[in-house]
Amino acid sequence: MLIKDLVDHPVDDTTINADQITRFEALAEEWWKPEGKFRVMHRFNDARRNFIEACIAKHFKRDLTGNWALSSIKILDVGCGGGLMSEPLALLGADVVGVDATSRNIEIAKRHSHQTALYIDYRHGTADTALTAGELFDVVLNLEVIEHVDDPRKLIKDCTARLKPGGIIIVATLNRTLRSLVLAIIGAEYVLRWLPVGTHDWRRFMKPGEIETMLVDEGLNMNDTVGVALNPLSRNWKITPDLSVNYMLVAERGLQPDTLCNCNL
Repeated sequence: MLIKDLVDHPVDDTTINADQITRFEALAEEWWKPEGKFRVMHRFNDARRNFIEACIAKHFKRDLTGNWALSSIKILDVGCGGGLMSEPLALLGADVVGVDATSRNIEIAKRHSHQTALYIDYRHGTADTALTAGELFDVVLNLEVIEHVDDPRKLIKDCTARLKPGGIIIVATLNRTLRSLVLAIIGAEYVLRWLPVGTHDWRRFMKPGEIETMLVDEGLNMNDTVGVALNPLSRNWKITPDLSVNYMLVAERGLQPDTLCNCNL
């Protein structure tokens, strides 16, 4: 597909995309294989996890060096996949609920958590369908999900509706730039084969300002935006000010701007 084709034929925004669900059903068995089709995701996840853990700990004034550092903190992991982020947070003592629209992902996540003797409340569904009325969380994670749905605004609305006053939401996704097209699609999928071809659709990528507007429209205060980039020499991922490909946004409900936490590492 040509760049012109991608730009001239945007994706329709309706509901969760059935093709995306089918694609991830087929890949579900790969989640916990460090050298499998998600091997790059495992390395990428380490950098992202460190930032998220530090952000949560700083916001709730916890010491990550202590045992059960995140105990009593209730976390919702929307689009949890096989549990790559849910498990480390549960290991720190957090009360984690993981939801995913792909039923096979939930099966894999449950199986792996049982193998590691962790209790995580995994549920098949979405932030709209898998939770009970009035169920609220201190932290809502929406990591690499928004680019796979047909109605990003509804996803943000459903996620922020589950956030307690004083809680934080962290959204991770890819920027819709020429650089992301070259690196995340052509490079990562077609040339280096780091991800299965078709994992991402560049037309679904969102600019930080677009997501920020949605979060502010839901009454949240923006806190922080950081990039996640690969160091070509060390082959390690790191947090960076560069938002041109992968990035994360942090927003908070119900606190005055001068009391917002700053999650920069």
